[in-house]
Amino acid sequence: MPGSAAWRSSRTKVQAHRDRLRAQGLRPVQIWLPDVRSARFKREAERQSRLVARSRGEKAALAFIAAAADWGDEA
Repeated sequence: MPGSAAWRSSRTKVQAHRDRLRAQGLRPVQIWLPDVRSARFKREAERQSRLVARSRGEKAALAFIAAAADWGDEA
């Protein structure tokens, strides 16, 4: 349908969508996160895990995390 008056490019559609969102008081935000699927991320996570496993405070830290995460039936 490229010849019809109703046809709009992807760019036009996206811009109209963004305009509607802005009219609702929203704004775009771009967030960059580590790629958890990458080999580099896996190596670094394993390296940090080994360091934590060898640390003196590991048991206390894990106990604190477990206590903080235990919200009982309220969650």
